[in-house]
Amino acid sequence: MMNRRTFLAKTVAVPLLASAPMSQKLYPAQQAGVRIGGNIYKKWTDPESWVASVKDMGYTAAYCPLSIGSADDEVSEYKKAALKADIVIAEVGAWSNPLSPNDDERNKAIEKCIGSLDLADRIGARCCVNVSGSKSETLWYGIHSDNLTDDTFDLIVETYRKIIDTVKPKRTFFTLEMMPWLYPDSPDSYFQLIKAIDRERFAVHLDPVNIVNSPQRYFNNAALIDECFKKLGPYIKSCHAKDIVLQHNSLSTHLDEILPGKGYLNYGVFLKNLSKLDAPLMIEHLASETEYREAFAYLRQTALNNGVNLYK
Repeated sequence: MMNRRTFLAKTVAVPLLASAPMSQKLYPAQQAGVRIGGNIYKKWTDPESWVASVKDMGYTAAYCPLSIGSADDEVSEYKKAALKADIVIAEVGAWSNPLSPNDDERNKAIEKCIGSLDLADRIGARCCVNVSGSKSETLWYGIHSDNLTDDTFDLIVETYRKIIDTVKPKRTFFTLEMMPWLYPDSPDSYFQLIKAIDRERFAVHLDPVNIVNSPQRYFNNAALIDECFKKLGPYIKSCHAKDIVLQHNSLSTHLDEILPGKGYLNYGVFLKNLSKLDAPLMIEHLASETEYREAFAYLRQTALNNGVNLYK
């Protein structure tokens, strides 16, 4: 297998958007607006009550309401309900560690990814998403000295080819979140993985907060967001909404995740770029319904301030 160092030597520059395969071409600008979703708090027992719970939050996109192993008829019912209510199922989370040094954990994680991708394809979700994995023995997304190496890059390629080739999805895509200490850790390394994995159904999940890992990226995050969309735009299937703050009372770099609108991420630039794609924006990691509603209100007002329509 061609490792990352060899791949980089053969890669002169990241091509322009027009280089994407036909099925990954940039969607036409969505005149109706950006779709936003997030966690829901009203309990549901069937597709109709799930739709009501999503709409109660004001969302036009949602996380997958079902889990791995759901029967085909139940999946079909939720899929039909989402289509009828004009709700996009944004993603199925496959959160696990397919690169774990523990054989049992690694194999279970790969099976979870396969099951999650299958569910995403059956229910018509925009993507299945995971982090690539870690060499840490204690935390599935943890820091480890071997994470950002050529050997790990090769293992990511091998692992996600296997997952995609096993499921052979026709309606959805497997995507990875960029992370501060895991591949992909930048727009360029993500593009390198796209080319190395070389599968039409491998695409991009964008969470720019995850790669704001230095003061330079923090203070210049608008340019970083622009770079992500310029280099990865044709492949982006879903996005996450959160925020980040650099702590000024620490002698070492200390960055904290925070509720959208409370940090330094340039959401005007983020939403303007996102409005050119057909990819939902999903709020995550908040503690309560009140916080999700606050975040949604902030995104709605920021869109209005920047001339970006939200899907209604």
